[in-house]
Amino acid sequence: MFFCLLLVGVRAQSTPDSSRLGDSTATRSVAVDSLPKKPLVRKTAKISVDSPLVYRTDSLRFSEVKPTDFNHLPLGWMELLDAQAFFNFSGKPVHVRAERFEPVSYDWMFYLLVILLFYFAIVKLFFGKYLANLMTIFFKASMRQQQLREQVLQSPFPSLLLNLLFVIAGGLYGAFLARFYQIGNPDRFWLHFLYGIGILVVLYLLKYMILRITGWIFNINRAVDTYLFVVFMTNKIIGIFLLPFLVLISFAGAVITEISVTLSLIMIGIFYIYRFVASYATLRKEIKISGLHFILYLCALEIAPLLLIYKVLVAYLEKAY
Repeated sequence: MFFCLLLVGVRAQSTPDSSRLGDSTATRSVAVDSLPKKPLVRKTAKISVDSPLVYRTDSLRFSEVKPTDFNHLPLGWMELLDAQAFFNFSGKPVHVRAERFEPVSYDWMFYLLVILLFYFAIVKLFFGKYLANLMTIFFKASMRQQQLREQVLQSPFPSLLLNLLFVIAGGLYGAFLARFYQIGNPDRFWLHFLYGIGILVVLYLLKYMILRITGWIFNINRAVDTYLFVVFMTNKIIGIFLLPFLVLISFAGAVITEISVTLSLIMIGIFYIYRFVASYATLRKEIKISGLHFILYLCALEIAPLLLIYKVLVAYLEKAY
């Protein structure tokens, strides 16, 4: 009985303590719940991306931290400028004189060619019959057409006009040849043009005077007249046929110019061969002359003066320029 009472008393005493314990536990849980909660940070594994790094730098100045791929570049301004192989930034200055650019004008050339073509058109318009008779005599290569020859000889004024055309076209052609073969100063084109005109005038005046004096001395005026007619007729035809070549040489490109010069020289050579053959055929009928004597005459009065004038002119131009 005693033990039962003792057990009941122990339970009665333990009951308030347990309630207190429960109250303290509840208080602790409330206090813990009232604290602010920290956000959860999830730790993720770093992913290494295999991509080139981009370094943003100024266009004129590099950053102090240099990537490993650009270690060969200089760091300073002067080192960077000195590294340029094509610029002499740190060297001594070089003074370069620059002349003022002046474009080459071909206006006077154009006007001169237009005047020459217009001049020939005027001669053909007013003296068409004379020109037709001249072409007929030349291309038939026979002096038997005495009537046409007399008609041509009776027209001195159109003959003078065509001789003037030959002189101007020949002088211009000579200036083009000097420029093409780089003889003399290319900037003195118009001076070469005047030289060409002067050489042709002096050469044919001297030839005319020498032949007239020779015909008077040896009493062969008729043969001299025939020879002079062939010579000046060939010159007139050359002056006419040079006009299209002058236009091509003036304004065409390098390839067309070279072709035009070659064809014109071949054409002039053919015309002069024709002149020698026609002259020998007519002179042999007028006077008794052998082929050897005619060749000696050509070498003495035709070829030698041309070679001498060419040699003197080339030497003068090379010495002057």
